[in-house]
Amino acid sequence: MTPSLIPHPSSLQFKALPPLSLYFHIPWCARKCPYCDFNSHEARATIPEDRYVAALIADLEQALPKVWGRRIHSVFFGGGTPSLFSAQAMDAVLVAVRTRLTVEPDAEVTLEANPGTVEAGKFRDFRAAGINRLSIGVQSFDPRHLKALGRIHDDIEARRAIEIARRNFDDVNLDLMYGLPGQSPDEAIADIDAALGYSPPHLSCYHLTIEPNTYFHRFPPELPGDDATSAMQDAIESRLAAAGYEHYETSAFAKVSGPLIPHPSSLIPARSARCAHNLNYWQFGDYLGIGAGAHGKLSFPGRIVREARVKHPERYMAAAERGAPVQDEREVGAADVGFEFMMNALRLNAGFPSRLFEERAGLPLTAVLRELEEAERRGLIERDHRRIAPTPLGRRFLNDLLQLFLREKAAV
Repeated sequence: MTPSLIPHPSSLQFKALPPLSLYFHIPWCARKCPYCDFNSHEARATIPEDRYVAALIADLEQALPKVWGRRIHSVFFGGGTPSLFSAQAMDAVLVAVRTRLTVEPDAEVTLEANPGTVEAGKFRDFRAAGINRLSIGVQSFDPRHLKALGRIHDDIEARRAIEIARRNFDDVNLDLMYGLPGQSPDEAIADIDAALGYSPPHLSCYHLTIEPNTYFHRFPPELPGDDATSAMQDAIESRLAAAGYEHYETSAFAKVSGPLIPHPSSLIPARSARCAHNLNYWQFGDYLGIGAGAHGKLSFPGRIVREARVKHPERYMAAAERGAPVQDEREVGAADVGFEFMMNALRLNAGFPSRLFEERAGLPLTAVLRELEEAERRGLIERDHRRIAPTPLGRRFLNDLLQLFLREKAAV
């Protein structure tokens, strides 16, 4: 049978369920950034912290039958600005998790934070509450660029927050952006050099994009051209590689130490500060999303289900209180799984072991053989019997690569 005539199986078959992560969404922020399209809401009045924490715990309680008996490998508090909440709130949520589910002893527990002065003062308490990884939204060290991005902190507050974080956490990520309004390649590298001065274990470097339903979409700023942002990207990757960071995902860089060792997917460092939670997303693991607008992906024998919580904070709390926080639930069809897997796994520069597709997608690799052959023919991936990975061309034109797998979905 030729690859183009290979039928899709009607159901998914898993030898074992994927690793499970837990995500909590905190939807409030001090001020909505003009580029942000996340489910975040300005805290115009007192945040109902106690009621929201109770809603999160009620939501988790109602979700237990879906994940009963499974172990939690990582926990992530995202937003919004989760660091607006108190350490006591985080402690209450984590206690609720540990009394209801089995959490791995070495589980990564991440909190996103903005470097406002008041929040930075709480970092020690967050660590005591059980947070062991901090992700700080610095974005830039240039006051002019911070102002253009609508950030509420300045460069002095950013530096102070990083210093406090490094005193209290071994595992710290710094978020940076490039391609900012009026930014030059030299200024983008200056931000990288400033970050490297703190030796963070992990860096996330995002290209600013204009998303629908944002202030920047309605009132677009003047951004650097494609040639300038391409030069920024190349310079950032070179500078971080020279500093000993592994560029393991499209926008993620992890500090490495130790020699490279063989691995089914690639040569990997003996020690790396990769983000375990995000790596589970990219390897098509499972995650239970709790909180306003949170999304989740859960595998069951024979099927994968995606779900989304009620989006607006007030309506979410009311829904959780009456036992109905899930607004939308849909099963991922066998024809869709290939695209959804590749949309995540091909973000990894080292790609993935060929066996991972069957383990996580529940389908034989032959289900996407035609698309793989076409991607290889175009020079977008390289593959053998052990590994499938995007080429440098495939990484640069990732959307074009993924489009090949979406065609199968449309054709069924």
